[in-house]
Amino acid sequence: MPKQQPSRSMTKQDTNPPRKSFERYQWLVLITLMIASFLGRLDGTIVNLALPRIIQDFGITVSQASWISTAYIIANAIFVPVFGKLGDLIGRKPLYIFGIVGFTITSMLAGLSFNLPSMVIFRILQAITVSIDYPIALSIIAFTFADRQQRAQAMGMWSGIFAAAVVFGPLLGGPLVDNFGWRSVFYINVPLGILGTFMALRYIVEPVKHIKGLANFDLLGSILLGISLGTMVLVLDQGQGWGWGSTNSIICYIISAVTLVLFLFVEHYAKEPVVDLKFFRIPTFSAAITTSFISFLGMIGALFLLPVFAQNFLGYSVTKSGYLFIPMAVCLMFAAQMGARLSRVFPARYIIAAGMFFSALMLFSFSGIDIKWTFWDMAWRLGLFAMGLGIGLAPLTNAATATVPIHEVGIASSVLALARNLSGAFGVAIFATVLTDSVTSNLLQIQKYSTIHTTNPQVIQQIYALMTVKANINAFGTVFHWAVFFMVIGGFAAFFVGEPKHQAASDHPMEL
Repeated sequence: MPKQQPSRSMTKQDTNPPRKSFERYQWLVLITLMIASFLGRLDGTIVNLALPRIIQDFGITVSQASWISTAYIIANAIFVPVFGKLGDLIGRKPLYIFGIVGFTITSMLAGLSFNLPSMVIFRILQAITVSIDYPIALSIIAFTFADRQQRAQAMGMWSGIFAAAVVFGPLLGGPLVDNFGWRSVFYINVPLGILGTFMALRYIVEPVKHIKGLANFDLLGSILLGISLGTMVLVLDQGQGWGWGSTNSIICYIISAVTLVLFLFVEHYAKEPVVDLKFFRIPTFSAAITTSFISFLGMIGALFLLPVFAQNFLGYSVTKSGYLFIPMAVCLMFAAQMGARLSRVFPARYIIAAGMFFSALMLFSFSGIDIKWTFWDMAWRLGLFAMGLGIGLAPLTNAATATVPIHEVGIASSVLALARNLSGAFGVAIFATVLTDSVTSNLLQIQKYSTIHTTNPQVIQQIYALMTVKANINAFGTVFHWAVFFMVIGGFAAFFVGEPKHQAASDHPMEL
């Protein structure tokens, strides 16, 4: 008697767990993803606190030490879109596990660095492995949470971890460096990385069932995009020191522009493009990416200067500067959940726009920043600013990913991550330049309309010092005016974010 073959339904049941069994672990999957995301974002902030000790230990200059951060930023920007595409081609779970294992190992190696070249190499490897997290995590969330409302809530919770990392960077970094040395800021990733690896192996289900492989991988497009992004981020990071019109900067502009044009040409003919340009013909996707870029530019560009003000003009320690962002982190995580729930009732565009406009109002309240401000004068403003930003964060992230077919969420997520990474680089470059130029301009204006009725050198020196302080304070106010401008533009851009139409509201296929 011939052996009975399993039925189609039995085969499917063997390869894919029942939906109810699968959904039982979805929140554990989210926690797993949040661990790796937290580590990656934490590393971006905590290492900067250790730079003074690294400079002293390695006997290097501040300019040389800047490459520890610059190399990390460039490598991260280059590989985010590449891994977003690779996840769709070779599977997301193995790539995600490779990322968190690789990040854990490279963190340990960075802690064992013995000179500047070894540190830069290990930081590049760290950035490559951490760049896997963002696009792959978002695509896993999109697959794991079939219900659209739960998906928006999950994305809100996952997005809130970024705020937590911003806060815990100074809070953990200061005591770690002071008590255990600079190497401890890398070693702290190891135990959490091991925990995240075991949870990923246990709970994450592979979304991609039909592996395409690397036969049609867009290698040329990836190389061209990497060169374009690398030179762009390099000039944004180093341009102020080089001079925006210097030879080095001009060379970077030319290389970045030429390779970008070539990349766009190649993508039109690639079988598996690393960035599918057809996404930008989807109005909701384009509007969500544009809104993210503009609003994050204003947010990051302004907020990265607040610790500088607190430490240089209010005399705060690094740890106390970190305390300023605790209300921001709490409010952002709370507001992200609120925004996810509001998106069930109101169109996403109105929620996002309202959040951006409210955030712009809070940034405007910072334009009167002064050395007389207390800790709470800044903390409550940051908290309310985060409320506005958080309300729109989950609907905005969901709009960018849910508007594309479910099997292409990885690519869409990588584009969103790239937009936010580049916006941060642009924001820091623009606002640092605005601050520097404003200080110079303000000082000239103050000196022009000031009359000094003394010839005492000590008194004159004190007067000039006070003039410099006043010029700096006014310059910070100018920075926040620019931040308001970008947030308002982001609010208007949000009105073009439509409702996702490609994915079903409550279900999607198990197989991709």
